[in-house]
Amino acid sequence: MSRLIVSILSSLDGYCAGPGGTLADLPMGAAFDVHNLDLLRHAGTLLFGATTFPMFEAYWPKVDRGPGSDPVQREIAERVAAARKLLVSDHLAVRPDSPWADIDVISRAQAPTRIGQLKDAPGPDLLIYGSHLLYSSLLAHGLVDELHLLVGNVLLGGGVPTFELGQVQHWALRSQRRLPDSDTVALHYDCRPR
Repeated sequence: MSRLIVSILSSLDGYCAGPGGTLADLPMGAAFDVHNLDLLRHAGTLLFGATTFPMFEAYWPKVDRGPGSDPVQREIAERVAAARKLLVSDHLAVRPDSPWADIDVISRAQAPTRIGQLKDAPGPDLLIYGSHLLYSSLLAHGLVDELHLLVGNVLLGGGVPTFELGQVQHWALRSQRRLPDSDTVALHYDCRPR
């Protein structure tokens, strides 16, 4: 069986994006990239919501993969390109000229069943970066196996809440650490029912 892993960067005051959905004030840097690459090395499928998909689609295919490029960014770009991709959206259409035009697109109503089927099949992890509405829905359906919550050293004062209101769940903390050369803390939770 495959595991469903969620990785989310949050502010100290509990927002995964600032006002208007901006990510500019969250501490994304070298340590953040190394953390995400480590998760990506175990993943075979990337899951996206309608907000996160266009960001990834616009950025990763254009990353320099030449010999002088940043090796972490290069490997992330290569692994993202090679991964199977699934977009969960009721309204977003993928352009025919997109480098990811072959992505599977399913509706939000179909997501729990389809992702449950993918989890039941043997293979590498399924991975979600961001996409807070998608992972919140999958948490509510009991489909998330692990959560990697990165807590950055910033207060955003408002924005997109990291977790939707009304969800009550208890998780087991598997590990906690400070990302090297950063002030970001990584909390690793087991989300499976006990």
